[in-house]
Amino acid sequence: MEMTGRCGQHARTCLWLLAVSTPLVAAVGACGFQVAGTQDSDQARRPDMVETQLKKRGIRSRVALEAMGRVPRHRFVPRGMRGLAYDDGPLPIGQGQTISQPYIVALMTELVEPRKDMRVLEIGTGSGYQAAVLAECVAEVDSIEVVPELGKAAEALLRELGYKNVHVKVGDGYEGWPDRGPFDAIVLTAAPPDRIPKPLLDQLKVGGRLVAPVGRAEQDLVRITRTARGFDREVIAPVRFVPMTGKAQQER
Repeated sequence: MEMTGRCGQHARTCLWLLAVSTPLVAAVGACGFQVAGTQDSDQARRPDMVETQLKKRGIRSRVALEAMGRVPRHRFVPRGMRGLAYDDGPLPIGQGQTISQPYIVALMTELVEPRKDMRVLEIGTGSGYQAAVLAECVAEVDSIEVVPELGKAAEALLRELGYKNVHVKVGDGYEGWPDRGPFDAIVLTAAPPDRIPKPLLDQLKVGGRLVAPVGRAEQDLVRITRTARGFDREVIAPVRFVPMTGKAQQER
């Protein structure tokens, strides 16, 4: 399939989603996601996050900004890290995985240009935060998580929070979810080492957008738009995500 490159107009600043150390991941991994009721202090911090971390750094999508202001991010981090939930950085969620910094979540949401009639596939449910943000913006979110413990915990939390339009499956996201596709948009929250898996491209509708980090030590956040002629590729910014595991690691 034809791939054409175009310089991404959204490139702004060098965005590094920093990996956290293994000891820190291990220390908080057993804490579990926050399940207590939302407190006023947590609610009050979200508007400040939206203003200082998102609007001032160039996020313009009203839909994405409103979703970020509604989703209680502190519910998607381990209990012991709740006080850091609205800081400008990623956090470990256990099993060697992270929840992305708010700006990256907002940017990826903005890049798919969400609408209420869209069906979106997410590869890498993690704690469920990106799925929740997308669910505020679109009709349906289908999310795949390769780590069973994370997938089950995220599914339970999303259900508790009332996200009936999110469907979580445990498995390798390389093959996508063909029974649920094709999709208006696809979001990867883990980085395939060399290229976007072909099954994911095949499940993208014409006119649809796929947003993903790609690379090994050095990664680029890219947006791929499917056209009638093939695929257009934009490089948005340098990033650093956890690697996509499973079959993606077998490609060369």
